[in-house]
Amino acid sequence: MTAVTPFAERFDADRPVLGMVHLPPLPGAPAFDGDRAAIRERALEDARRLEDGGADGIVLENFGDAPFYPESVPTHVVAEMTAVASAVTDTVDVPVGINVLRNDAKAALSIAAAVGADFVRVNVHVGTAATDQGVLEGRAHETVRLRDRINADVAILADVHVKHATPIGETDVERAALETVGRGRADGVIVSGSGTGTETSLEDVERVADALADREVPVPVLVGSGVTRETIADCFAAGATGAIVGTALKEGGETTNPVSRERVAELVAAARAADSSDA
Repeated sequence: MTAVTPFAERFDADRPVLGMVHLPPLPGAPAFDGDRAAIRERALEDARRLEDGGADGIVLENFGDAPFYPESVPTHVVAEMTAVASAVTDTVDVPVGINVLRNDAKAALSIAAAVGADFVRVNVHVGTAATDQGVLEGRAHETVRLRDRINADVAILADVHVKHATPIGETDVERAALETVGRGRADGVIVSGSGTGTETSLEDVERVADALADREVPVPVLVGSGVTRETIADCFAAGATGAIVGTALKEGGETTNPVSRERVAELVAAARAADSSDA
């Protein structure tokens, strides 16, 4: 078995704030504008602003590629994301994660291993979900075995009832979290709202955190959407041990805009203040 560094040990902060680098449309996507260099420069500038603003880590995602392939993306998408991810990991000193939309965990894991990234996000790791890409089925059995096969020290963060989707079958969020970590062997879980930028139910966060609290090895629980500087303390109070933030860190609060260094600094300051008040 591959020795995988626990997710929490990859960060200096006890409750890390991870900022999103939403890639513009890549070559092959309908909205690609023909400028590869601009994609790379935008990604690097967003990554620098996240790091300069104090973010504890970065998640790189092919957000601009809609409509998304349901599972396996073409090889040219993997190649483009690997090139950009390599440039990002060479530029910043904070941990980097990879998410290949909509649900290509094997590609994400392969990219992460190749560029020395620290973790991947898997939208549907176990179970089944109805999405705008159709029905997606978890492939935990493939993802975990691939990690061993390629000897990748890459943590797996898996969504519980991922956004832009409706679970088929298991609708109890506690049970879904336990299955994701237990039988799916995910290293951490993400709880989100119904869509990008949508506030996450604090009740769901609390229910998941409580369900996983008695595990022998602590399981990170991250809030995956709708986190702002005004709500991050409440997320931590509900039991979250970290947050993935995209929209609130962008100029004007628009998801597709560049990252705002000032917004990053303000949200991180709010997170640190919450940490101090809990000490």
